[in-house]
Amino acid sequence: MNISMFDVLGPIMIGPSSSHTAGAQRIGKAMYNMIADKQLKAVHFILHGSFHLTLRGHGTDRALVGGVLGMNSYDPQIKNSLEIAKEKGIQVEFEGGDLGDVHPNTVRITAYTTDGQMTSLTGSSVGGGNIEIIDINGTAAKFTGRYPAVIINHYDRLGIISHLTSILAINQINIATVVNSRDATGKNAVTMIETESPVDSAVKKELESMPPVKSVVTMDKVN
Repeated sequence: MNISMFDVLGPIMIGPSSSHTAGAQRIGKAMYNMIADKQLKAVHFILHGSFHLTLRGHGTDRALVGGVLGMNSYDPQIKNSLEIAKEKGIQVEFEGGDLGDVHPNTVRITAYTTDGQMTSLTGSSVGGGNIEIIDINGTAAKFTGRYPAVIINHYDRLGIISHLTSILAINQINIATVVNSRDATGKNAVTMIETESPVDSAVKKELESMPPVKSVVTMDKVN
């Protein structure tokens, strides 16, 4: 993995720790990007390891909630995020928990929206404000938030990845990374693609129209 000077120095941010505040904010922002077109009703956080230990001392709680509300790491309103969530009528809950063999700075976020939908993601803050999203809605994932992304749940079919990437290419969307996992040949699979430009609603519908595809989730770059 290539590490730049900016990874070492960390991001411009509010709070004392790039891992416990900026990273936490970016994981929360990843959730915001997933549900940005929906109205948030409640959000539940399960904090693993040192994230749980530093929850209030390092402002991890406020950073997470600020991210879920759409705030950037340098937004001074992060320090008021819990109060802002309460004013918006959003129920916020935190608890500690063992999320298994994961990075110590890991959190599982479950968001409930007013349309009755539930969305979950698990992310780790790996240092310098950098993050890894490792699970979305119970499906293993692996992306950093540095690029826009599209997560496609589908049945494993011959040539499916070629067809998916061709749709992106036809629409002038350049691919940064592709990761695919499957249960078994012909069974459930998920393809995660990081792109250099966002996947818009028209391209998302085109991906969804493919017969093997079950669902498509798009995410903007996480700031």
